[in-house]
Amino acid sequence: MTSVEDTRAGAAVSQTYRQLSDALRRGVYPAGSRLPGERDLATTLGVSRSTLRLALGKLAEENKLERSSQRGWFVRRDVVGEPPSTLQSFSEMARARGLRPQSEVLHRRVRPAAFEEAEQLAIAPASRVLDLRRLRRLDGVPVCVDSSVVVLALAPRLAEIDLTDRSLYETLEQDCGLRIARSSYTVRAAAADPATAELLDIEPGAPVLIGEELTYADDGSLILAGRMVYRSDAYRFQADLFRPIRS
Repeated sequence: MTSVEDTRAGAAVSQTYRQLSDALRRGVYPAGSRLPGERDLATTLGVSRSTLRLALGKLAEENKLERSSQRGWFVRRDVVGEPPSTLQSFSEMARARGLRPQSEVLHRRVRPAAFEEAEQLAIAPASRVLDLRRLRRLDGVPVCVDSSVVVLALAPRLAEIDLTDRSLYETLEQDCGLRIARSSYTVRAAAADPATAELLDIEPGAPVLIGEELTYADDGSLILAGRMVYRSDAYRFQADLFRPIRS
């Protein structure tokens, strides 16, 4: 191939890449949807399949698309994940990525803490807690079922606040005067039960990631125990790992 042909081929790939990027940005192909077959898509765009594949590959490198060897090309769902060693709320993570966080309250009530909860939160048995369950969405896509048990002695105003489309962390800090300092966090894989699968718009038994946390104030007080069930295709956990210094 001559240099002129190389230039033309590169320009064709760039143009195809821009067309596809614009289509993704405008929602022509929604998150999670499958693109038309390569033959049809190449015909629609007026390019060769080899040019199309190079453009698709570039979008895949940018984590905008993913390819299944059996089923074709898919638009990646929006993925959230904590930056390494940084404690952020779901809403903060979403906004940092230019996404719109939404929170639907599924269940909330003030009740006495169960014995196991009291032990976990280091409070007296039957102390008042807020039992809160929410469905979290990103740009309208269900991503997480979030359950929290909050110690009301530390945040009594929380019992009166509507947490629809609000960040729990930010509400605790801005409305309840708490300073959230750290979280003890674990992640494990599981299969979605039917009720959770229906909320997250996935098949029962589909893989999910379960995050469990204990969140502390800056004075060391335990504020809440949380359990987040994420779609496995919409969440990534990151961490910085260090080897100990050996003498």
